[in-house]
Amino acid sequence: MLRSVRRYEFSCTTPLLKSTSRPAYLEFLPRFSSSNATALDVRPRLMQELKEAMKSKDTIKSTTIRSVLSEVYAADKAASSGTAPPAAIVGILRKAATRRTDAAAEFAKAARRDLAEKERLEAAILHAFLPPLLPQADIDRVLADVLTSPVISEAVSKGPAQKALGQVFKAFYARVDKSSVDPDLVRARAQALLS
Repeated sequence: MLRSVRRYEFSCTTPLLKSTSRPAYLEFLPRFSSSNATALDVRPRLMQELKEAMKSKDTIKSTTIRSVLSEVYAADKAASSGTAPPAAIVGILRKAATRRTDAAAEFAKAARRDLAEKERLEAAILHAFLPPLLPQADIDRVLADVLTSPVISEAVSKGPAQKALGQVFKAFYARVDKSSVDPDLVRARAQALLS
């Protein structure tokens, strides 16, 4: 039995692909323009540095940035809004730089100078993207403000000061972005101010 096949002709007055500066195979990727980037958002800078590293054939820099960008894309997928907040990206960068610094120390202990130097170089590349940490004076000022709040001072007066430490951290990180401070320094300063 033969079926008749109708041929449909499509007339399209608009072009299939919008004329952009991006190649067609990149159209499915999200765009990160500087218009929607905040001051803390290092994503556009990461992308720009990756492009420059690829053009100059700097394999260490491009590989390092690509590894961090893969972690950022994983955080984007896990985020409910579709993109990870800038503070999370800075946190990812800090963790990646810390991992590489720790690995360099381990390689140096194992007498693997070549691998230690590679890890130090990658850590230096990542540190270039990080904003500066909040100075100790500012941390002390915010902690002093937190400790003078009625809720925290009541918790400190009720029992041992160390039990109120969790509430102090909660109030502190409500005022200060976690990616802009060194958590070990905050813990040490909070314990010093509580005792």
